[in-house]
Amino acid sequence: MSLTPSQLKLFLAQSIAARLPILITGAPGIAKSEVVAQACEIAGADHIITNPAVEDPTVVQGFPWPQAESETATFLPFGALARALKATTLTVWNVEDLGQASPAMQAAYMQLIGARRVNGHILPDCIVFIMTTNRRQDKAGVSGILEPVKSRCVTIVELEPDLDDWCTWALDNGVGPMDVAHIRFRPELLSDFQPSADLTQSPSPRTWYHAAQLFKLDLPEAILREALIGCVGEAAALSRLTFEKMYKALPSIDAIMIDPDSALIPSEPAALYATATALAARANPQTFANISQYCERLLAAQHGEFAALILRDCIRRDPAICQTPAFVSLVSSPLGSLISGQVN
Repeated sequence: MSLTPSQLKLFLAQSIAARLPILITGAPGIAKSEVVAQACEIAGADHIITNPAVEDPTVVQGFPWPQAESETATFLPFGALARALKATTLTVWNVEDLGQASPAMQAAYMQLIGARRVNGHILPDCIVFIMTTNRRQDKAGVSGILEPVKSRCVTIVELEPDLDDWCTWALDNGVGPMDVAHIRFRPELLSDFQPSADLTQSPSPRTWYHAAQLFKLDLPEAILREALIGCVGEAAALSRLTFEKMYKALPSIDAIMIDPDSALIPSEPAALYATATALAARANPQTFANISQYCERLLAAQHGEFAALILRDCIRRDPAICQTPAFVSLVSSPLGSLISGQVN
């Protein structure tokens, strides 16, 4: 079972509401934890996070505490277990990187997930388990997951990166239009994970977010180049730097917004991707009329796919655009067919 981030978010939200334990797998850096957090928000659930790869079994079993008067011991819950036992509202216990944990730690969690009790402590019904792990082929220290642990999960879902999902998320989380436009132009670089024992990194949704932060530092070109190579790898870094040089030669986005009927229309695909992403980043109910005018010119210039990209990204960025007179007029125009299926 393989889902995109937006699909997995909705699936998890429903699973959380139904109290179903789910195991999520996928390559490093593709936002498994972020998707779980978003699903918790949709479901209105609290969120507990633990990482068994760096824990001791006492985290889920309780701390042995002697009872001198009876010469016995009890297990005192602390940390995540104590919080879970006290929960009274829907709460997701997110067990991260389970595949990196030792068999002893996996077995400890197995008891909680399956029996929902440990050493006399019973979990309330409002606790839901969601587990994440990398895959063995990712060389992330995953030796496997115990079969009884897997069988206690309702299903195992693999998260697959998605271009549209990442671009929408990136623009909403401070990633610049130039960075997003580059991934639109080179979608194969969104996630090109190459596990290696060497001290190198690969392009992934996580590392591209980090790369965007490097560009905000205003570093000298030589330093930026080396930092970027260390962030996403040499080939991806050089692709991004080359794209930036082209981006700086684009027509003024402000000029397009002010006078969409006479602004320059680029001819190169890379420049069109960059222009489309930059325009969508400016979209709101006040600016949409001018953006849609420019889209009409793109359609007339045989660049309908880029007009469609702009319009779809505008709607995803600000659904209130669908209530504007410009949008209502657009639906019955030739541009209307380009956004079919994008509006509920």
